[in-house]
Amino acid sequence: MILFYDKPATQWVEAIPIGNGRIGAMVFGKTADELIQFNEDTFWGEGPYDSANPDSLKVLPQARKLVFENKNKEAQDLINQKMMSVPLRQAPYQPAGLLNLIFEGHQQVTDYRRQLDLSTAVTTVEYKVGDVMFKRQIFSTAVDNVTVIHLSADKPGKISFVADFSAVQEKKKIESVGKDTISLEVYGIESNGIDGKLRCHSRLKVVAEKGEVRLENNKLHIENADSAILFLASATNYVNYKDISGQPELIVEKQLNAVAKKPFEKILSDHIAEYQKFFNRVQIDLGTTAAAKQPTDVRIKGFAENSDPQLVATYFQFARYLLISCSRPGCQPANLQGLWNDSITPPWGSKYTININTEMNYWLSEPTNLSECGEPLFAMIKDNSVTGRKTAKVNYDAKGWVCHHNTDLWRATAPVDGAFYGFWPSGGAWLCQHLWYHYEYTGDKQFLEKYYPIMKGAAEFFVDTLVEHPKYKWLVTCPSMSPENAMFEKVSTCAGPTMDMQIIRDLFNDCIMASKILGTDKAFRKVLEGKVSRLAPMQIGKHGQLQEWLDDIDCPETHHRHVSHLYGLFPSSQISKDKTPELFAAAKKSLEIRGDGGTGWSMAWKINFWARLCDGDHSYKMFTNLISIGTYPNLFDAHPPFQIDGNFGGASGITEMLMQSYSKINDKELSGEIYILPALPSALPNGSVKGFRARGGFEVNIEWKNGKLVQTEIKSLLGNNLKICYGDKTIETKTKRGEAYIYNENMELTK
Repeated sequence: MILFYDKPATQWVEAIPIGNGRIGAMVFGKTADELIQFNEDTFWGEGPYDSANPDSLKVLPQARKLVFENKNKEAQDLINQKMMSVPLRQAPYQPAGLLNLIFEGHQQVTDYRRQLDLSTAVTTVEYKVGDVMFKRQIFSTAVDNVTVIHLSADKPGKISFVADFSAVQEKKKIESVGKDTISLEVYGIESNGIDGKLRCHSRLKVVAEKGEVRLENNKLHIENADSAILFLASATNYVNYKDISGQPELIVEKQLNAVAKKPFEKILSDHIAEYQKFFNRVQIDLGTTAAAKQPTDVRIKGFAENSDPQLVATYFQFARYLLISCSRPGCQPANLQGLWNDSITPPWGSKYTININTEMNYWLSEPTNLSECGEPLFAMIKDNSVTGRKTAKVNYDAKGWVCHHNTDLWRATAPVDGAFYGFWPSGGAWLCQHLWYHYEYTGDKQFLEKYYPIMKGAAEFFVDTLVEHPKYKWLVTCPSMSPENAMFEKVSTCAGPTMDMQIIRDLFNDCIMASKILGTDKAFRKVLEGKVSRLAPMQIGKHGQLQEWLDDIDCPETHHRHVSHLYGLFPSSQISKDKTPELFAAAKKSLEIRGDGGTGWSMAWKINFWARLCDGDHSYKMFTNLISIGTYPNLFDAHPPFQIDGNFGGASGITEMLMQSYSKINDKELSGEIYILPALPSALPNGSVKGFRARGGFEVNIEWKNGKLVQTEIKSLLGNNLKICYGDKTIETKTKRGEAYIYNENMELTK
């Protein structure tokens, strides 16, 4: 579980990411001029703003009329002119600063190695200058809320360097603080006509063993020390999306004063112990070949030609490492780049794109035993349910709340960017699926009771805004679009795209089940039951494909990166081999038509699709493409440019190859259905996993050899009923809370 390299990073996508959920950094591992670029997750451009557009409501009836008259381009033009967000764009995520460490005489080195140990979340850089071995240990600790850089050598008095700050922002201030600390303050950029209201305050404090520490021109000079520890702390004045009255100077001062009193060994051991509480829940072994002896960047380049199952396991655990490092309770959720960004104008603002990318970031949180990592997402959904309530009222004169295809730190919910990409009202509804997933995996009724009003609010919006299609008489969204595909050339505006109907069907059914479980809201439940039966159904088109739109206009020549209409196959379970075989075949045909190409996250989604289609070899082919075509040397996903969703989606796909789970609700009781090795690829004939979580409240261990199950151990966490499927064998059992059940290759209970 180690990423290692035999040379320093020369570009950002070669550097090693570290993070504690709130702060993070990219470590280049340079010898003479080390560079550490760092981030703080609440440092964004602009400030609190309201994106609702009262003009939208005035022309909403006209836009619907144009769509229903098949005047889609005219409807799209009208939306662009009158119905989009004000301002049209959202705020960008910002870098916090750069830490530079200058080591005189370290240009020529030998025995170089830099690595990231996924089991400890510690990055290490080692090399020799002459006969002296130098070592750096770098990590971001959630215990002490700082990034730690420990510098040592195997001979005394050899640690000498200069540390200083820099930043890419024009507006910045660097100062000395006391005798051993420097500070950097940078300001969020103005964009979209909104001034930057946030400032990020960072401090670097040094504690040296022996030697001399002095400040000169706002730089730290350390000379002839035996070792040194640098503590880097950052905070902003952000309190929440409507309050920016924080005092970051006091926050970082308190953090640095506390951690500086602790010995390094204690800081390190506390960090590892806290991190491993999350990481060690899941183990995976897929076998090892000689390829594992090569540096990680070499393995990535050769993955398509070489057998390297251990890199698959490393990729899986690297994604779990990233989620632990960028999404902790009390922090912001993982954005398009997780936590890591070096630009004041990052691609797509490094925002939350909620027509696939943000959701993909969290596909692995529940099944890979990182349930707590979903809490920042739940908190953002709660915020959006407040801001989205105003958007629903002002833009649509509707109850409930709505969020379109993007949101940001300020929880903007109106449609942005342009009608072609942005006028899609189902983003908030899709986010609500993650609230339901959490209940399916945990059976936590208190959680469901807390978040049911938010799910209900999302459903209320569609109760008010769904309209009857004049031709088909089904209830549909209008206007909307199928992300981010065109019905006709440069025209996406439409009514009732398949994905909308699938998402709303899930939302309505989830609310119906939640109201039954909680014994509440019977009247609203009846409303939803009446509506859900009238939603436009999934349809099979003339090419044998699952239709993307109400009309059969899918083009078999289209190889678009989005395959939005297959949401019903994954992450939803509306389409399955056993229950909907015709739709299952149609979904497969759609995927064949789209092809195996695409951007990083698109290939990752297809890994999951093919796993749900029970085709492990095709799923693994897509994983091979993701590594060979869509991965940078540091294992970051290459959209390109970098987007973290591909990492998380790829890891989810590995999970789906090895285990799939579903839930049922009968008489308010939750039960689970687990498929063991449903899409095991021939490239992974031997292996084991421990600690997977399954819907219904189960923990799953699996061992297999020569492509066949050896045994599976399933622990019941809640005492719910369970159905287990392996091949053509199915076992149903009533479990007891806390009991473990072990089955052999014939699905015979052995213990």
